[in-house]
Amino acid sequence: MKRQKQKLIILGTGFAAFSLLKSINTHFYEVIIVSPRNHFLFTPLLPSTTVGTIEFRSIIEPIRTAKEKITYHYAYCTQINDEAKIIICKNALDGNTFSLAYDLLVIAVGAMNNTYGIPGVEQFALPLKELADARAIRQRIIENFERASTPGLQFEERKRLLHFVIVGGGPTGVEFAAELHDFLTEDLVDSYPAMIPDVDITLLEAGTSILNTFDAALSDYTLRNFQRQRISVRLHSQVTSIDEKELLLSDGSHVPYGLLVWSTGNTQTDFVKSLSVEKDKAKRIITDEYFHVKGFTHLFALGDCAVIEHQLLPATSQVAQQEGYYLGKALNALAKEKPIKPFIYHHHGMLAYIGSNRALADLPQMKGKGFSTWIFWRSAYLTKLISWKNKILVVFDWMKAFIFGRDTSRF
Repeated sequence: MKRQKQKLIILGTGFAAFSLLKSINTHFYEVIIVSPRNHFLFTPLLPSTTVGTIEFRSIIEPIRTAKEKITYHYAYCTQINDEAKIIICKNALDGNTFSLAYDLLVIAVGAMNNTYGIPGVEQFALPLKELADARAIRQRIIENFERASTPGLQFEERKRLLHFVIVGGGPTGVEFAAELHDFLTEDLVDSYPAMIPDVDITLLEAGTSILNTFDAALSDYTLRNFQRQRISVRLHSQVTSIDEKELLLSDGSHVPYGLLVWSTGNTQTDFVKSLSVEKDKAKRIITDEYFHVKGFTHLFALGDCAVIEHQLLPATSQVAQQEGYYLGKALNALAKEKPIKPFIYHHHGMLAYIGSNRALADLPQMKGKGFSTWIFWRSAYLTKLISWKNKILVVFDWMKAFIFGRDTSRF
C-alpha cells in the first residue's frame, strides 16, 4: 500500500527555508512554499549589486523552478491555528485571503532591520536586505551625482548630496562602504571627475569597534585600510533622530547626508511577534535542538526568527543554511522511521570584503587579510552560489566590471 504524503508547508524563502527545500525528499512530503518573495537571494553578495559589480539577477534563484513537485504561493502567512492545523494567508499582490491545511509547518520567515524606534529611520534611511533595496541605493547614488553637478548649486548643498553615510559597522555596512569606495575611485571618477574631491563616505558605529564578530586584529586592519581609502569611521556614534537631509547623534552633532544606508542588526517581524509561542528576550521563537517550537509537535522554526534553547548562534546565512539542511535530512529520516540526532552547528569562519581588492578571512584554522584573501573570498562565494547559472553569471559580471567598468547610467 502506497504511503500517503504528509503536507509540509514552509514559510519563507531565505537561506534556512531554501536549504530545507533543496534537501527535503518530495517522495515523502507534499511541499508548499508560502512567501512574499518568489526567489532565493544570495545575500552575501548583495552589497556588490548596489554599485553594479554584480547584476541583480545574477544572485537570485526562482523558487518555482528550484525543485520539482513543489507548490509556491506568492503570499504571506497572517495566522496559525495549530489545533486545526490550518494557516491563514494573504496574497502579497491583491490582498485576497485563503487558508491552507498542513501536517507539518516550518516557520523560516527571517528577520527585519532593527530601527530601535529612532524617529525618521523608516522614512528617510535605506535598508540593504533585498534586491529592491540594492536597486534603490544604486539609483540614489547616480541621482545624487547628477543633482550635485547642477550649475550654480551652492557648495554646502553639493557636499551634502555627495556625503554617503552608512549606519552600522557589521559586515553588510562595511562591505557596502568598500564597494562604494571602489565605485567612486574606479568608475565615477571618469564620469564625474569634478565631483570626486567633494565626496565623503562616513561609517557610523554605536559600539567600540567595527566588525566586532571578527578577530580584533582584522577589525583594526579594516580601520587602517579605511583610513587609507578616506572612509571616515566614527565609533561611539549613536543616532538619535533622522530627518530628510541630516541626522542627529547622541553627542549633539548634526551630520548632513545625501544617502543614508541603515544596517544595524535585526528585529523580528510583526508576524513572529504575534505568534502565541514561547520566545526569548529578542522575541525569537524558542525551539529544541530538533527545531520543534517549544510545546508543539507539528511546528518547526529556524533561521533568524528562531533560537535553540540554551544555545546562542549568530544570525548569519551560514547558520541558517546549516539549520535548513539539517531539518530537511531529519524529516527525510523520520519519514523512513530512522532515528535522528540533534542539530550541531559547525562554524566554517567568516569573510568580508573591505575594498581595493582586499578582504578578510576569520577562519578556525587561519586568519587572513589582503589581496590573496580577496581571491579566496571570491572563490569561496563562487562555490557557495546555489546553481551553475548563478556561478556563470557572477563570473561574467566580475569579468565585465574589470574590462569595461561598472555602468553609471540611471534607468
